[in-house]
Amino acid sequence: MEQNAYRRVSTARQGASGLGLEAQDVAVAAYAMGSGGMIPRTDTEIETGKRADRLELAKALTDAKRSRGRLVIAKLDRLARNARFLRALIESVVDAAFCDLPTVPPGAVGKFLLTQMAAVAEREAGLISERTKAALAAYKARGGVLNAARPGAYADLALLPADMRAGGRSLRKIAGRLNADDHITRRGKAWNQVHVKRMLII
Repeated sequence: MEQNAYRRVSTARQGASGLGLEAQDVAVAAYAMGSGGMIPRTDTEIETGKRADRLELAKALTDAKRSRGRLVIAKLDRLARNARFLRALIESVVDAAFCDLPTVPPGAVGKFLLTQMAAVAEREAGLISERTKAALAAYKARGGVLNAARPGAYADLALLPADMRAGGRSLRKIAGRLNADDHITRRGKAWNQVHVKRMLII
């Protein structure tokens, strides 16, 4: 069976630096070695995972359908972060394999399991959104101020760390989430607890 890969990062800076892409390549290469196959082509996207109209993803899916091959993705969230969109793709005719879910088999059984996971993720995402909005409102009501809201700070990244902190997440876990989402600091480095603490007034 023909196998091709799809990889994605969120920003042009991440794409140019290779940050995030190299880790995806390593995961895909390990999968290919374990499955005894090769990955002749990889489609690379520099776009947010929230968008459904992604050119490189459309090409990868079309090629997989045409060749009746398998699309290999390093991580489930590299394909999509929107649960409904993810479920629609899973339910399509494309056979997809996710390197971070090695126990999920390819084929019809795997699609069924991933569809159920997408449904659970969608429900949990809604519950988390409700909880974090309420927690953030309470945090602001107590006088909490976001350092990132000040001019010149990381305004574009203010909401996620604030939501997570208001929800009780540690600085280490917040930094881990930012790194997992391919965000980098102004100096192009990975996030750590000190960087996160500078964004927020605890």
